[in-house]
Amino acid sequence: MPITRRIVSCVTAGAVWAGGLGLAAVTATVVAAPEAAAVDNGLALTPPMGFNDWNSFGCNVSEQLIEQTADYFVSSGLKAAGYTYVNIDDCWMTHSRDADGRLVPDPVKFPDGIKGTADYVHAKGLKLGIYEDAGTATCAGYPGSLGHETTDAQSFADWGVDYLKYDNCNNQSDGSKADYLNRYTAMGDALKATGRPIVYSLCEWGDLKPWEWAGDIGNLWRTTGDISDNWGSLKSITDANLPLAAYAKAGAWNDPDMLEVGNGGMTDTEYRTHFSLWSMMNAPLLIGTDLRKATPQTMDILLNKDVIALDQDPLGKQATVLSSSGGAQVVVKQLANGDRAVALYNESDQPQHIATTAKAVGLPASALGYRVRDLWQHRDYQSAGTLAATVPAHGTVLLRVGKDLGALLDPSLVDAGVTGSALHIQPGKGADVTTSVTALGTLPALQVAVKLTAPAGWTVKAKSRTSTPALLGGSTLTTTWHIDVPAGTATGTYPLAGTVSYRGIGPKSTVSQPVTGQIAVAVPPPAGTSYLSDLPWESATNGWGPVERDTSNGETAAGDGNPLTLGGTVYPKGLGAHAPSDIAYYTAGGCTSLTATVGIDDEKKNSKGSVEFEVLADGKQVADSGILTSTTGGHPLTADITGAQVVHLLVTDAGDGNDSDHADWAAAQITCS
Repeated sequence: MPITRRIVSCVTAGAVWAGGLGLAAVTATVVAAPEAAAVDNGLALTPPMGFNDWNSFGCNVSEQLIEQTADYFVSSGLKAAGYTYVNIDDCWMTHSRDADGRLVPDPVKFPDGIKGTADYVHAKGLKLGIYEDAGTATCAGYPGSLGHETTDAQSFADWGVDYLKYDNCNNQSDGSKADYLNRYTAMGDALKATGRPIVYSLCEWGDLKPWEWAGDIGNLWRTTGDISDNWGSLKSITDANLPLAAYAKAGAWNDPDMLEVGNGGMTDTEYRTHFSLWSMMNAPLLIGTDLRKATPQTMDILLNKDVIALDQDPLGKQATVLSSSGGAQVVVKQLANGDRAVALYNESDQPQHIATTAKAVGLPASALGYRVRDLWQHRDYQSAGTLAATVPAHGTVLLRVGKDLGALLDPSLVDAGVTGSALHIQPGKGADVTTSVTALGTLPALQVAVKLTAPAGWTVKAKSRTSTPALLGGSTLTTTWHIDVPAGTATGTYPLAGTVSYRGIGPKSTVSQPVTGQIAVAVPPPAGTSYLSDLPWESATNGWGPVERDTSNGETAAGDGNPLTLGGTVYPKGLGAHAPSDIAYYTAGGCTSLTATVGIDDEKKNSKGSVEFEVLADGKQVADSGILTSTTGGHPLTADITGAQVVHLLVTDAGDGNDSDHADWAAAQITCS
């Protein structure tokens, strides 16, 4: 992972950041803490909301940035929506303490000091947060608080700080739970002793399962390594944090890290999923983008009060996974007024039909049905009890469901999407796809009509009826469409868009909602044996940086890797990935075998890296490397992919986070007829 951050562990336990400063010679001791009592400081009774500068600015923090962000909180409506904390991350101080052992704000970055900055933020009706580290140095090499907890906590209180993020680099730790408890309790006790209410955020990257002990010490605790602005990272962190619902409660929250919404590495669909799931998981909503440049689309996501209300619900119950299969998840959250929030979450690369029922999510029976509010459409519907949608790849449909007799005047909830018989079309050829529109209401959907469009230059023709006067609950309008793709169309995934229009029985109940789908234009591999790095893939997701062709993964930009090297052998051909990773190839049923030498690249030798390689043929696992570490070297892998339409090359983090997981598919080849 990038060395610019603490990422699940930018420094191994006991190491000292190589920033000079003579820190290796520092010896710090922390007095063993007594058995921790519940933090019970009355703070963060709902998850904190605000801003943190790190994801967008790194070390380029300044008083001007913090003050301009506070101004924008007020002018944009973010403050009114509940965003309160304007938080400073690493790099705010000088590299040396003063003669009294106190931290010194960088006079260039913060000419009015942290106190002056806090005063400005407080004058706006907002609160200020700051960053420090439970080691000898911060992750960027500035003085840490280990052994200085009392002094530093008092400085924070004197300056008017309202929130502390406490990191874990250069921690001098023996790796024991006792050490972690000592270090984090020492700062927690010091903060309490100041008498100032300061929200305490523990950031030990989930190393020692802080959800099991940190609720007695602080208000929130990081459950994973740092997030990055890509789908692979978002998916991995979500999968790690969702199972921890039992540990969250008012004033003590699981923290899957800050928001990446607006930073440009994901689509708006993925950012809506990000915001939806963070709100379902009672995560802190800490904006990590440059708000001075935020697009209207970014602000629409961040200001969605319907979604924010889930995060801030006073019951404080984190959502749980009701069902999960093939990348389709139903995630449910109990709300204070008895409603349920339901996220139909599609983590796969294809649209999926996802369904559940009001009964399954815990609502009582209702002969007249339920009111269903779509929190991204901002629209109310009525349902007889089925909750379903065709959810786009990496998308989330977010519903709030409850009993309400007035819902009968709302239009029927409808599940509409492209289900098609063909997921792939070769350039210059045609195929049929299908749209389905299913009414889910107690009362029928009336005057139902569906339309479908494809990219410019393609042709779309309906082969069956596209409308019906009425669609009773549980009934489906199915339409077959023929699509022709022009010769010369570039390979890739293309959207199929459309609309379904209908109305209910009540006034203002006319609806026009999108019908979404996608189709892949793909060319199968040629006959014979080919290197995968010479072929176009259908899709590729990666934990850090892009998947690389013929080099290792460099974690940031395309082309920043090194020659693929496993166990001292250099491979001129192959794929460089970083867990979690998924690379898909369209094979059209014409290929028989896939071979590779897999492992963690030698550039991460003797690191914490551990991965597992898998090959899936049409969703069925056909090869598994087992867990490989940074010292394993090259491991041969062979997969029988006979008859498969699509082959996926997966790399997982082996269950311990993705620190140093540079995963090589060296000399990866495919044989086709």
